[in-house]
Amino acid sequence: MTSNLTPSISPSHSPGLRILRQILRNRSAQFGGILLLALIFMSYAAPLFTNYEPNKNAPSQALQAPSVEHLMGTDHVGRDTFTRFLYGGQLSLRVGLVGITIGALIGITLGLVSGYFGGWFDAFISWFTDVLMAFPDILLALAIIAILGPGIRNAMLAIGIAFVPSFMRLTRSSVLSLREMTYVEAAKALGSSDTRILIKHILPNSIRTLLVLITLGIGSSILAGAALNFLGLGAEPPTAEWGAMLNAGMKYVRQAWWLTFFPGFGIFLAVLSINLIGDAVSDAVAGTNIMLPQDKK
Repeated sequence: MTSNLTPSISPSHSPGLRILRQILRNRSAQFGGILLLALIFMSYAAPLFTNYEPNKNAPSQALQAPSVEHLMGTDHVGRDTFTRFLYGGQLSLRVGLVGITIGALIGITLGLVSGYFGGWFDAFISWFTDVLMAFPDILLALAIIAILGPGIRNAMLAIGIAFVPSFMRLTRSSVLSLREMTYVEAAKALGSSDTRILIKHILPNSIRTLLVLITLGIGSSILAGAALNFLGLGAEPPTAEWGAMLNAGMKYVRQAWWLTFFPGFGIFLAVLSINLIGDAVSDAVAGTNIMLPQDKK
């Protein structure tokens, strides 16, 4: 009778589910999750909460203070600030998610290949990453925007590229240690291809550490997107976006405080909610030191 050399781990005891349960039990994560879901729901279900158009001008109602009719007041051309806040949230949150997704996909791929194969490719990528990391994220994004030109798509791409070095360095560091593990050597001996080893063995055991960077990186990506839009390098007027709304409201900050307060508060709530979740993910990952189960060839 043959024995199964791969340990059987029930789904209820898998590290992934243990991490998820710890996150769901975390009070900060619960608050952050509820807050984030509320922002997402209100932003993408904006027509349910307002009857105004986000870009429709009404000069006769310009710079009205918050009231029952206009919950967050109106801007300098009479547009309802609450409506623009909701629609602006769609774009601001999307910029953060798309930006960090681009950075993670490129950075993790480069880190896996560089760390596993080494050689001249690893030396070149490591050198190039060191060059990029010499620049702060927002400064690197500005340099990329200067090359690509302004626009919301270019802003997302610039933010993503700015986060590539962080993902590449963390992934490479993890791969350098994991590629020496016994199960990787066993997989090579059994004839597994390099691609299979990377996807089925090394990446799953790297992902838990990367989850922390991905989660916290979304908040940083939202801030970077708001900064680029504040500088006029992202969304083009009259598109509603929190950073762009901050820029437009700066001219009237003394007479219409609500024009800068509410979009700034939206950015604060979004980043706070994600950071609370990120802290919970970090704590859960740190408390789970079991290697993920490996599949059989």
